[in-house]
Amino acid sequence: MTENRHFPRLFSSLRLRDLEIRNRIVSTSHGTYLLDHGLLTEATAAYYAALARGGVGLIILEAASVHPSAVYSDSFLTCHSDEVIPGFRRVAEEIHANGAKVFGQLYHPGASMRGRVEGRRLVPVGPSQGANERTRIPARAMSLSLIQEVIAAFGEAALRMMAAGLDGIEINARNGNLPAQFLSTEINRRRDLYGGAFANRLRFIAEIVHEVRRRIGDTVPLGLRVSIEPMDEVGPSSKEIQEACKALGPFVDYFNVVTGSLGTYAGSSHIVPPMGVSSEAVVSGAEILRAATGCPVLVAGRITRPEVAERLLADGQIDLCGMTRALIADPELPNKAKSGQAERIRDCIGCNQACIGHEGLGAPVSCILHPETGRELALGPRSGIRHPRRILVAGGGPAGLKAAAVAAERGHHVTLFEQEKHFGGQARLAALIPGRGEFGVMVPNLVREAQEAGVKLVPGTLVDLNLVQREGAEAVIIATGSLPHRSTIDHDEIAVWDASQILGDEAGVSGSVVIADERCDWVGMGVAEKLVREGHRVRLCVSGDMAGQELDSFTRYHWLGILHRLGVDIVTHVRLAGIVGRAVSFEHVASLTPIIWEDVETLVLARSYQSNTELEEILADFDGDVHVIGDCQTPRTAEEAIYEGLMAGLAV
Repeated sequence: MTENRHFPRLFSSLRLRDLEIRNRIVSTSHGTYLLDHGLLTEATAAYYAALARGGVGLIILEAASVHPSAVYSDSFLTCHSDEVIPGFRRVAEEIHANGAKVFGQLYHPGASMRGRVEGRRLVPVGPSQGANERTRIPARAMSLSLIQEVIAAFGEAALRMMAAGLDGIEINARNGNLPAQFLSTEINRRRDLYGGAFANRLRFIAEIVHEVRRRIGDTVPLGLRVSIEPMDEVGPSSKEIQEACKALGPFVDYFNVVTGSLGTYAGSSHIVPPMGVSSEAVVSGAEILRAATGCPVLVAGRITRPEVAERLLADGQIDLCGMTRALIADPELPNKAKSGQAERIRDCIGCNQACIGHEGLGAPVSCILHPETGRELALGPRSGIRHPRRILVAGGGPAGLKAAAVAAERGHHVTLFEQEKHFGGQARLAALIPGRGEFGVMVPNLVREAQEAGVKLVPGTLVDLNLVQREGAEAVIIATGSLPHRSTIDHDEIAVWDASQILGDEAGVSGSVVIADERCDWVGMGVAEKLVREGHRVRLCVSGDMAGQELDSFTRYHWLGILHRLGVDIVTHVRLAGIVGRAVSFEHVASLTPIIWEDVETLVLARSYQSNTELEEILADFDGDVHVIGDCQTPRTAEEAIYEGLMAGLAV
């Protein structure tokens, strides 16, 4: 095989037993919610086919439950009976047709089972009876007969995957799942042959490995996914994981190394690390495990650029690189990197909103930067147009940039005007939050897409009716966004600022600060972190059930941990009532009981923005098409803005 001159290690092949993988880039197992009552569908096949066409080496399918006791929703992939085989075969055929290899992943959540069926809570099972921190439902201790039944089910599920034409098997033993629960002395309090001494606690996972190997034979690759560092006090320790892997190393072909745990809040925030979190811990742990076992290691967790992956491979720290969210953001990442076009890669920003965040909502996987992901069947290849038109886009934020790029790519003559000197809109403001700087990467991503499509970008120009007429626009896409509510509270003793003024360093803040947060998203939490790091005493008052309620749980708990360590006082279920002297008055949203905080020097308002509808009103009598997208419809998030930009670009 010819060596790739751009990333020689990344695009070198790897052999696992009798299987050769074309490069070291892996899409690791992740939920898609593209299923039908636990079965793979045409939508699933189209999603994975797009990844394979993009040049990925290996795709590990989403976790498949091996036993009925492992199922916690209709949207969870199952592998309990032969009816799953056609779906697995269809997906495998699509992946193979595009040159990639595919593994199945075997899964049982044990005590971490968290779903419901028809609204009813299920019965989790685990090594011992006990409640899980995140699910709060006590698990039922497994009988010896059920243990043997589940072990056999792992083997039977693996055999079905082989019958469907998959290339390999991975066992999910990361912390928080059933195999790791048996290893944990905090969870496993059994006194039989599956509990007590380390060798007994290892027995369950060892028997699973041996059963799966017996079923799939000696030529098929078998991997084990483990959490090298649990990041909590419940799961097995790093030392115990290393010892387990040493014992199991002779029977598996690689270790898929991650951090964190499903079972606790502290551990869960490391499962899908958000922006601002380094991959250093998992890489370091994987390197140690690699040296201790002699087995290849696959690492996943915030590795988003081929340059980083190449360095880790060249340094001998890893053997395979999981780039799952990076591939969700840009399925063509491998092809672009291999062909020397790495600068064209659409960078994942680690927002977690539409990938893992969608899983929490029961919605199909996608990406705020690339809404086509997860919608391959509905959107398909971009179609051109026979009769190009002159399209004017007003607004250079995420919605406008995406709309302009898509319209131009289809063949229209597109000019985008932005009132400010810089493009990006509120994405630029979001990037000013501590730890959220990667949000700003969204802007060059979108600007580059627009430029490559041939959009004429004009900053520093306000769109009005005269400009629309001078440009001869046949259609106008209005993406003028929204504006912050500037405070109308006039008070001599307390300074009152909008959150946007704090983030933009337009405000002078002194002394004790109270933040009135009615958004319950990144704004209030971000302002709180910024101000406490600047030395202020901060109280964050949110109207919802928790700070960051609108964020995905992995990002929320990561950030809640930061704010707690910094000493931010968080008060929930309160809304601002007014100011009296140097006191700020709130009221409880349910009881309406007043709550007063004295000696406040600064009040910060984190409120919803107001749609900018001025241009829409001006163009009420315009003869051409008018499309209103993003926050100028109503303020929401970048996900809705970019999706509506895509759809407007397809509609004109």
